[in-house]
Amino acid sequence: MSPETPAVEPPAPAASAEPQAPAPAAPLASVAPQAPADPPRRGVRVGLVAVFVLALLGVPLGLLWAVISPATPVVKTANGAVYGEPQPEQPVAADGWFSLLGLAFGVLAGLALWIVLRRRRGPFGLVVAVAGALAAALVAWQVGRRIGLGSYERLLATAPEGTAFTKPPDLRAGGIEMVLGVLPLPYGNLLLPAFGAVVTYTMLAGWSQWPSLRPEPEPDLTLPPGYPPGGPGPWPAGPGAVGGYPPPPAPGAYPPPPAPGAYPPPPAPGAYPPPPAPGAYPPPPAPGGPPPPSGGFAPGAPAAGGVSSGPAGAWPTPPAAPEPPAPGAAEPPRG
Repeated sequence: MSPETPAVEPPAPAASAEPQAPAPAAPLASVAPQAPADPPRRGVRVGLVAVFVLALLGVPLGLLWAVISPATPVVKTANGAVYGEPQPEQPVAADGWFSLLGLAFGVLAGLALWIVLRRRRGPFGLVVAVAGALAAALVAWQVGRRIGLGSYERLLATAPEGTAFTKPPDLRAGGIEMVLGVLPLPYGNLLLPAFGAVVTYTMLAGWSQWPSLRPEPEPDLTLPPGYPPGGPGPWPAGPGAVGGYPPPPAPGAYPPPPAPGAYPPPPAPGAYPPPPAPGAYPPPPAPGGPPPPSGGFAPGAPAAGGVSSGPAGAWPTPPAAPEPPAPGAAEPPRG
């Protein structure tokens, strides 16, 4: 091709008629699939069943309250039954026992619903706990107060005046009052089971380790086959499998440690040079003699930096003191 001939670009390849799907990216870790959510209708059925079960549990709660609560002694009069004691303690004990039993029942109900309805934790579970505990309190109240109520009403109607008998336990600090004459509203210690269930359920929700309050599956961190691209495959089933990691080296593959005699022996005691003889150093200078030359070595002379490198030299002889004058000599003139 001559320089004057322009270069012709090759034609672009024709686009394929069938669209190509992009290659899926390899995931870093496979996560366990979550269970599909239940339809709302099934959740409502589960909630109604839970409320019904809690209401049935109010029957043994009422029986227990009727057994441990003391009956109140009364006396038949022309105007009806009156207390046999001026200030009876039995009605107060009945209210106290119902409050304690109801509060404990609410705590256990909240804990049980948190465990059983773990897939529906949240506002739904809280509403079920409140409704179930309130229904159980109403059932327990009616069951407990009706045990022995027939005998009491019969004696009240047929017994002569002055007859002493007992009245079954009943609530004085709780009950149901009608709002606008239509809507029944519980009050007093009938609300304690629902209060205990709400407090327990709320505390469990506050201490939950999952943000959604429901148990979440743990991610499976095993790498899928072929990841990373071009890298080693999954761990082989046995040593030497194709595409896996190499097997560990055999026990004898590493070099053996050196033999005890392979290292050079230590030098003999006489191999080092002997120390200098005591007279090898120059003698110290005589008292009053010339100082050693500058930079030379002399025992007792300070080395560089003011540090002595040998024994201390002799101190110079102090001058002689003048002799005292003779006893008969004339004293020197003063002044």
